[in-house]
Amino acid sequence: MTTLWKIFCEENRYPGLWQHWYKNQCVAIGWPPPEYQINKTMPGNKGWNEARNAVLGMEIGDYVVVALKGNQIGRLGQITDKKIKDEEWDELVPKRPNLPVGEVGRRILVRWELITGPDNMDFVVQLPEGKGFKGSYLRKTIARIEPEIISLDELRSQMNNLNNWVNLHGKFSYEKALSDYIASYPHHLENGLLTYPDSKVQELVFKDKTRLDVLLMDKQEDAVIVECKQNAPTSDNFKQLRGYMQNFKNIQPDKQVRGILVHGGAQKISEELLLEAKQYPPIEIVSYTLDVNFRPSSA
Repeated sequence: MTTLWKIFCEENRYPGLWQHWYKNQCVAIGWPPPEYQINKTMPGNKGWNEARNAVLGMEIGDYVVVALKGNQIGRLGQITDKKIKDEEWDELVPKRPNLPVGEVGRRILVRWELITGPDNMDFVVQLPEGKGFKGSYLRKTIARIEPEIISLDELRSQMNNLNNWVNLHGKFSYEKALSDYIASYPHHLENGLLTYPDSKVQELVFKDKTRLDVLLMDKQEDAVIVECKQNAPTSDNFKQLRGYMQNFKNIQPDKQVRGILVHGGAQKISEELLLEAKQYPPIEIVSYTLDVNFRPSSA
């Protein structure tokens, strides 16, 4: 029977650590030598003792899933080798004054299952409520996942659900930045789009206290409401946008109004969502990608 393990990546403590794991085809734990020795437990140190027992219990061919903060997961991999001995310490967090031997250096080598999960390294999987790790599984750095918690097949299914793909660095305000960009350059979204000419309507707060993201006008002088979402679209997003469209019709009953949902995440979305978008009033769905490049300035 295939064994599935979960290992927590301290991305919040060491930004970029997950990227290093991915590029080096490994997962890893800390507890550096000589203070910690793989052949010895430490009385009273539950964290080390549990992690030590877990990595010793891992076998070639077992599967491991990378857990991140907020019930998110990175990728699924199959163990190909272990480099966990004290003399094999190979830190992924570089040495510095307060980390004389670095950190996270007991490596478990893996072969990532590239057909499972997002195909973009900027994205991870947000496990739905009720499908994530709970209790002791959530707290432990590393743990064996019993099938009754989540099976390997169910995990793959959740990871391949495009609606679960989210941006790893969700704290960056993509939605606000994207809204501002579209408001400034509406023609990049669709040829002929212009900023809505009535500034009072642009800044309108509806009776239900909601405020739309961007209000534009198309070639036919119809109103176009644009809603920006950082991740893959959901049914709730459609409901929200249709609510804005109805609120607008209530104050501008003679105006035709279109709705455009601009989303991140995967470009492909499910057939169910496509059908839902076609319901009345229909919503146009457009995906975006963020591409920022840096280069040295010159005279």
